[in-house]
Amino acid sequence: MLGFELTTWDYITFGGLLILIVAGVTVLVLVAGLPGKIAISRNHPDAEAVKMMGWAGFLAVVPWIQAFIWAFKPTDIIDIRRFPAEERESIAREIARLRGEEPVAKDTEKAAEKSAE
Repeated sequence: MLGFELTTWDYITFGGLLILIVAGVTVLVLVAGLPGKIAISRNHPDAEAVKMMGWAGFLAVVPWIQAFIWAFKPTDIIDIRRFPAEERESIAREIARLRGEEPVAKDTEKAAEKSAE
């Protein structure tokens, strides 16, 4: 069909190329998600935005670098709509949602704080 016969070495070459392609795609996926994982592990208040910017900016490279830097940047939150304790609870619930964990209820948190005292 091709005008020549495929030998064992041809099949080994195809297998090697397939392994390299799968490894390359795996590395790309791990690197693209890196800023989001760093932001979530550091409890960054804008973790979801960092995660989305890491994925969306990967092909253009510059936005991915910005997301990577942003994941490490300490962010002070000044939100006049909530008191600092409420803001911490809100961030903790958001980080739990991004990690895929069950968010802790407010009553459970308050009971845990009272029992610790």
